[in-house]
Amino acid sequence: MGGWFLIAIDFGTAYSGYAFCVSSGNSEPRPRVPKWGQEHGFNSPKTPTCILFDEHEEFKMFGFDAKMAYTKMHGADAQKHYLFENSKMELYSKTINKNLMIKAHNGKSMSALKIIAETLRYLKDHALKTIGDHTSGRQFIASDVTWVLTVPAIWDAAAKQFMREAATAAGLVTDLNSDSLILALEPEAASVWCKKLPSDGFIAEEINEDTLEKTPGTKYMVVDCGGGTIDITVHEVLQGGTLKELHKASGNDMGGGTVDKNLKMFLREIFSDELWDDYEKCYAPELQKMMYGFSLLKGTDDDIDISCPYNLGELAKKYHSEMSDFFKTSQGASWEEGSIKITKERMRSFFDDSFKGITESIRQILKSKSKDNPEGLSIDFILLVGGYASCNTLRSHIKQQFSGQCKVLFPTDPQEVIIKGAVLFGKNPKVVSSRVSALTYGITVYQRFDESKHKPEKKFTTNEGTEYCCDVFHKLVEKGESVGCDEVREHIFNPVSSDQTEISFSFFSTERLNAKYVDEWGMDQIGSFTVQSPDTTKGLDRSIRLEIKFGFTEMQATATDIESKQTQSIKLDFLRN
Repeated sequence: MGGWFLIAIDFGTAYSGYAFCVSSGNSEPRPRVPKWGQEHGFNSPKTPTCILFDEHEEFKMFGFDAKMAYTKMHGADAQKHYLFENSKMELYSKTINKNLMIKAHNGKSMSALKIIAETLRYLKDHALKTIGDHTSGRQFIASDVTWVLTVPAIWDAAAKQFMREAATAAGLVTDLNSDSLILALEPEAASVWCKKLPSDGFIAEEINEDTLEKTPGTKYMVVDCGGGTIDITVHEVLQGGTLKELHKASGNDMGGGTVDKNLKMFLREIFSDELWDDYEKCYAPELQKMMYGFSLLKGTDDDIDISCPYNLGELAKKYHSEMSDFFKTSQGASWEEGSIKITKERMRSFFDDSFKGITESIRQILKSKSKDNPEGLSIDFILLVGGYASCNTLRSHIKQQFSGQCKVLFPTDPQEVIIKGAVLFGKNPKVVSSRVSALTYGITVYQRFDESKHKPEKKFTTNEGTEYCCDVFHKLVEKGESVGCDEVREHIFNPVSSDQTEISFSFFSTERLNAKYVDEWGMDQIGSFTVQSPDTTKGLDRSIRLEIKFGFTEMQATATDIESKQTQSIKLDFLRN
């Protein structure tokens, strides 16, 4: 693991930032979160996830700097530059490979791996410089650091691994010290921070003086509301303050960005597809500036005024002589002295999709039944965190929907909860003592052929004349099963042929609970390796031990030939090339 410092990077859909602390000793780490954007009149714990490249695809700027520089650009200049926002959402719910491309504002595409790697490189360099400035100018390098990178819990394993590849490309770690990079699930990191908070750490109904971690048996749900995704975990506090996951991480893509999308659709309806397409194409920086202004207003549960940008007004004159003509049939919007006025009721309607998605996800989890909870989940608290959780309209909605079932709590500084919790998680990843497996995992094996249960076309005969069935799916862990973070599952296998000198293992994942063969529908191969078994003197009477570490955010498999002690390990590869 890295040494001097622990730095946690929160690469968000809308905003990104980092926190750091000295990682030596056993004392409780105190995360420090630098502020961004002072030179632009802001004082924020995070900076916009905006990255700007020049026409040669060379990195230029990031964050507030990139956003402000782009909004000042004129047509031709803006068209040459590549500005990327919301890149993180390209990793959600898609088939991911290393060649994934992302479209910029100018319509051209660049490599997703490069965009995200350059984002992480910028945040890495910024963090190392900040630490240097706080330590009499001493220069630190990436290998002095244990890095924690936050990822949505609802991302699939391929997206998580893509982030590890991007972090390596960014120089946070190398293949040789890859253990110095820890992936932390965003709602888990939030949960780790929230469990330490006393009642005055919340803006909410009163709770007792004790912190959550000092009250074993407390069950709570963390709803991480970001710009892109809504990520939900449910934890029970165990004796000693560790956490047990009660339901597999889940959520959706109904974050705060859906509100912005709905406003854009509304403006498109007002101004027509034709005009709006022209505006998006020719004046992207100006539109971007207007949307940023809206994002700062959308938490207000009141009528809002959006100042009409100059070029939108000029373009509108080509279609109608009077701007007010566009608003004659519009429900909930009007034109007033250079501003687009939107009523409180219409503003609330932009939240409908998001609220419905969040409410349904929470309800589904609370209704879910398991062996431990045959009546469904009963929890004490819902904790709302993440940047979108600052929105009063969202807070009111969640409280209205769920305060009858449990207490709804809002930690102060919701934007900082994940990044501070990620520092604590990096210090002690075993704080989450068990997790619920999101998928069923297994390997392909040979079984003695049984015509009553095996497909005849799967039968083959060894040199010794023994009949086997191939492609059988041997389950290692089942979807919904609880797995300890230190738990190692052990399985013993034998060769099928006495002269066999190597044993191959192929690993698969599936949403299904009862798959029989690895070539059935819904089966994904996620890795394979071969372990040597050179000593054949014992024939079939040889053993290969397979150990699986499931509990962390990534999985590792190790096979050992008992006779020769030859061993082979793999971090299971979810990226499709």
